[in-house]
Amino acid sequence: MIVAGDQQLLKQINRMALVRQLCSEPGLSRAALAETVGLTKSTVSLLVRELLDEGWLTETELRATGALGRRATPLQLDGERLALLGADMGIGMARIVATNLLGEVLAEQELPYLDPADSAGCIALAAQGLAELATCSVLDGRTVLGVGIGLHGVVDDATGVLHYAPHLGWRNVDVAAQLRAHFAGGALAELPLFIQNEANVAALAELEFSGQIGTDPLIYLSIGYGVGAGIIVNGRLLTGLYGFAGEVGHTILQQGGPPCSCGRRGCADALIGLQALLDEVYGKLQPSTPEQLEQLFTEAETGDANAAQAVAAAGRNLGVLLNNLWVAFDPMCIVIGGAALRLGERFIGPGRGVLDDCASATGLPAPTIRTPHFGNNAIAIGGAAMARHYLMRPFTEQGPARHSTRKMGEPAPALAAAVLAWN
Repeated sequence: MIVAGDQQLLKQINRMALVRQLCSEPGLSRAALAETVGLTKSTVSLLVRELLDEGWLTETELRATGALGRRATPLQLDGERLALLGADMGIGMARIVATNLLGEVLAEQELPYLDPADSAGCIALAAQGLAELATCSVLDGRTVLGVGIGLHGVVDDATGVLHYAPHLGWRNVDVAAQLRAHFAGGALAELPLFIQNEANVAALAELEFSGQIGTDPLIYLSIGYGVGAGIIVNGRLLTGLYGFAGEVGHTILQQGGPPCSCGRRGCADALIGLQALLDEVYGKLQPSTPEQLEQLFTEAETGDANAAQAVAAAGRNLGVLLNNLWVAFDPMCIVIGGAALRLGERFIGPGRGVLDDCASATGLPAPTIRTPHFGNNAIAIGGAAMARHYLMRPFTEQGPARHSTRKMGEPAPALAAAVLAWN
């Protein structure tokens, strides 16, 4: 027996199937949609009318087909009437953006933290910024569909809890609950809220908004103070059983190598991350500062011998990681993002060279290596992309609203072990 709730879900699945098809093939007519998706023409006509009324789709001029009867009317996503919000809760500031359905940025803002160690204050700042952005004049006449947040740490997307952000010092922070509390009574109170690790979020930006077809599987490798990856396979984000997939910063690249924050040796974080580079060039006598990081970028650019040697060595280790990701996932594309991009070809070049040598040995072409389409806003725009991604896939269980047998804030077994390892 099909209950009313099942019928509503089935209808929403069919609606979003039409929208997703038009994402990949804009300009299809109703008849072409019906044939491609496998629904009846009458059903497609009814659903398209609803999507037109709600602002998801728009019609363009009639197109002559040469056939008798009514001419086909091309359909495509509407960039004028709906909006998505995204946030990158970074190390020193939050970046927030509003985009349309096509990923075009409508408004953006940077919000420096008063005290990066104060998780509640930082979340309150981001929540206030998002609430103000939702009601700004640029979004007049638009309906905001959802909010996506990228966090720099280990995230349980089922609950919205950030278990550990090593470079902020945040532990077991219920980000979802705090955001909901700040949103209460405002424009964002009832909207879907999606929370993920920053590399996963940036990967979704490349999947949803880059406009490139044929880059799946795709890996987004985020290199900042640490190293992480977002992995797209068959149009889906690979999060793993407990949301731990992509923590490639703790894959071991060099047995017995330098110590890592996780307690082991030779991890990618300890060989490639910016914190490792700072420690190598300036020593571990004091915590690193943003000014010290800027000094590293400057010295690497001007050819300082110590900085250049450390960057080149990190780049070669990057090549080992790229090879490992290649043979593990066979991606069409690996996107390298994060603050380490400031090091440019001095860093990426040696990595690409190691990967090319590995490819030559196999006789197979290496995956494409490129930088992100969205620059410094990759994670914030990825937050908006994440909202679109899951709203268009109502059959996918994702986000803090997802059913979970775990209590709020209780880590899954694998995550608990990982968090304890970083204590």
